[in-house]
Amino acid sequence: MTELNRRTFLAGAALTAAGVALPARGQSDKIYRACIIGDSEQGGYGHHMHLAFDLHERIKVVGLADPHEEGRAKHAAEAKAENTYADYKEMLATEKPDIVAVGPRWTVNHQEYVEACAAAGAHGFLEKPLCSDLAEADAIVDAVEAKDLRWAIAYNFRMTETIRHVKKMINDEKIIGTVVEVRSRGKEDHRAGGEDLIVLGTHLFDLMRYFMGDPLWCQSDITHNGKTALPEHVREGTEPLGPVLGNRIHATFGFDNGIAGHFSSMRTRESNGGRWGIDIMGTTGVISIRLNPGARKPVVKMTREELMNSIVPEVRWLEDSGWAARSDRDGAPVSAWKALPGAPEVNITDESRERHAPIVADLVAAIEEEREPTTSVQDGRAAQEMIQAVYAAYVAGKRVYFPLESRSHPLPDWTGS
Repeated sequence: MTELNRRTFLAGAALTAAGVALPARGQSDKIYRACIIGDSEQGGYGHHMHLAFDLHERIKVVGLADPHEEGRAKHAAEAKAENTYADYKEMLATEKPDIVAVGPRWTVNHQEYVEACAAAGAHGFLEKPLCSDLAEADAIVDAVEAKDLRWAIAYNFRMTETIRHVKKMINDEKIIGTVVEVRSRGKEDHRAGGEDLIVLGTHLFDLMRYFMGDPLWCQSDITHNGKTALPEHVREGTEPLGPVLGNRIHATFGFDNGIAGHFSSMRTRESNGGRWGIDIMGTTGVISIRLNPGARKPVVKMTREELMNSIVPEVRWLEDSGWAARSDRDGAPVSAWKALPGAPEVNITDESRERHAPIVADLVAAIEEEREPTTSVQDGRAAQEMIQAVYAAYVAGKRVYFPLESRSHPLPDWTGS
């Protein structure tokens, strides 16, 4: 199989698995010039962002910029970039790309990167989280919208056919009756609490909005080592993502129709990322979504196929108004967790390339259809607002309402820094 045919085959498989419609042949023959911005020592290339364009047959990677020589050479070779640069601004000026992938997972330079790309007239794809605070989020969105550009963000879970099927079953089939509550937990690893809120909470809040719409208000409680969190407990995370607070967070969001959405993250001795996900509770049952099901099994004991597919959300359905699996007096099951009816089969063969393929395909379609991407930087701002609302509500000691009046981060103001 030739490299082009292999790429076309893998792209089709990845997009079909994610439920993204492939454009009809001949619909467009434009070849997009793409560049990649990375920094091997400041956030790198989150989740293989330098390979994001690899499966799209109409995208050619013409440049990769990384200020660090060794990392630049390594990632450029993997991305098959035609040219390399130490300075991303020089790359933008020289290559004049149509699309740029911004790879660093650290948020400290996201605003700078996107503003420079927007000034160069480039559309793009950005690693999550979007930024460090709402003021930066507003600046990013303003820069993109001022030039009428399309920018996507790496909310890969929402782009899967699995999650789309869940929404259909909830809204159209009413499989759990009337939704009354949503519960979510972070990954609760060494970052549990404030950093978990930012890094993994951004996915959860994006999913809450996907299923429930925009929140109306937020209230929260935060503790540090079991005691009331105070200004002196504000710190930087293990990665530069803005200030963080607390190693136990509980927040509640209010949605339309009186539905409450909860987020919790707590540091414990028994860290287990297998709980990372969201449960949607209805009057006749529950749908449980786990975003990292492979965390329940040690990576060293997983087959390659299990490891690849551990990034696919695991969905289970409980048909019981009491929200509990039950047996009768003889031990026969009355209700039990089971697969969601009609759930699509998904098989990932190359996680590093297939993770982002649906987002990139949708981004190209959004450019050509002159619409916003399905997972846009505007969505990234909305998730960032939910993150910031958790801190704003705690600092204020009361419920806060959306949109947040203050766009600056509440923790520096609270500490006087």
